[in-house]
Amino acid sequence: MKKRIIGSVLAASMVLAMAGCGSTASESTASAAASSSQAVTAASAGTSGSSSGSDVDYIKNKGSLIVGITDFAPMDYKEDGSDEWIGFDADLARAVGKDLGVDVQFVEIDWDNKILELDNKSIDVVWNGMTLTDEVTKSMACTNAYLNNAQVVVVPADKADQYQTVDSLKDLSFAVEAGSAGEEAAKENNLNYTSMTSQADTLMEVSAGTSDASIIDLLMAGAMIGEGTSYDKLTHTVELTTEEYGVGCRKGSDLADYINDEFVKLYQDGTMKTIAEKYGVQDALVEQK
Repeated sequence: MKKRIIGSVLAASMVLAMAGCGSTASESTASAAASSSQAVTAASAGTSGSSSGSDVDYIKNKGSLIVGITDFAPMDYKEDGSDEWIGFDADLARAVGKDLGVDVQFVEIDWDNKILELDNKSIDVVWNGMTLTDEVTKSMACTNAYLNNAQVVVVPADKADQYQTVDSLKDLSFAVEAGSAGEEAAKENNLNYTSMTSQADTLMEVSAGTSDASIIDLLMAGAMIGEGTSYDKLTHTVELTTEEYGVGCRKGSDLADYINDEFVKLYQDGTMKTIAEKYGVQDALVEQK
């Protein structure tokens, strides 16, 4: 039942997202101005905040933790008609923010620019089912892994029998999210692909028949495709990778260690498990110790 509810909600959200693709130039300008203003505010807060060089102190002084995300169920997403971000990552970030004593604010980012967004201080963390790739761990201060995941191939269910091995995928056209672990998996396996804005967009491509297949996170596949969802004619087959999720902070930041300590506390007191069960990802939890 939970899977059916999440799938229906996400389908409605993606319809709205498709409508948003036709934004006007004035809307884009307004969005860019807002982002610029936010970056200036963050930089100003860092100048007037603690001189200790501590990111934790910087965040406490400005009174907010700015979380960079994309629309990615079951990690960060909105229910139909709501402006509130929910999901495993969203709820977990709020739990950490509560202990920090700050407000938690969520900002949608271009996933391909996540490192730049961090360095510009327009966000404080990337917390959105982020795979701990070599690029990520070299460019950010990352937390310990908290969820296991994989990159899986999504195809129409009536063609699944044809695509059970990597070799069988060579002639397919793939849709992948730009800057994602799915895009990296496509490169590593020499697959033909087109980069999209989000994983949700890649599913729409496959459903519409404009791409033969997509590569998305296994946890997302569990929530969005198959029986009981709006993508009941899609299924996943080959697992191209196994991987782990972590939270990304600015290079050299002490915030990653702070979040690690929070993970241990929230795991041991059962909070992390309760949130995971709410969104159906409890089997993917990594023990924190």
